[in-house]
Amino acid sequence: MPRQRDVGAQRELLSNAVWQVLAEEGLPGLTLRAVAERAGCTTGLVMHAFPAKKALLLHARDLLHERTAVRADAAEAASGDAFGALEAVLGQAVDLPHGHHEESRVWVGFLAAALADEALAERHRAANHSFLARIRRLVAACRPEWTDERLELTTKSLVGLVEGLNVLAAADPAAYPARLQQDALAHALTELGPAPA
Repeated sequence: MPRQRDVGAQRELLSNAVWQVLAEEGLPGLTLRAVAERAGCTTGLVMHAFPAKKALLLHARDLLHERTAVRADAAEAASGDAFGALEAVLGQAVDLPHGHHEESRVWVGFLAAALADEALAERHRAANHSFLARIRRLVAACRPEWTDERLELTTKSLVGLVEGLNVLAAADPAAYPARLQQDALAHALTELGPAPA
């Protein structure tokens, strides 16, 4: 049993190091050596868990997907109706000043690498399609009378808005402050409004 706890603790230490290096140093700074330095261990230990940079990137993307899914589940569960759930899920997805700049930087770093690697791109598409499905389900609950085409356009417009705000705010937070992000999202949601009784 103690051996399993040690392995778990090492994995958690390395996981945190991968995340922090990618968030702070970006894609060029994400190396086995940088992760080892951040974790205070040898590159051999890092290579045992993550044999290549691609494994580091996949792990960071999986962590991002897990973290955002947990928050989205909580936001949706705490809402009293479909419109409130949609507003809450999208509201927690934009990079407002509650600790998500790190997540945006990890997302941008992963996406940059995915442009040149099909396996990374597939992992990105899977996570993105999961988010799209959630938003489409909530939009359809708000507006069950809408056609499939309108549901798809609205869903992809909303997801494009929040993901675009995340990317832009990660690189230039002064130009995309919290108030602007909140207002942009509120404006985009006016078309939906609360679902009719």
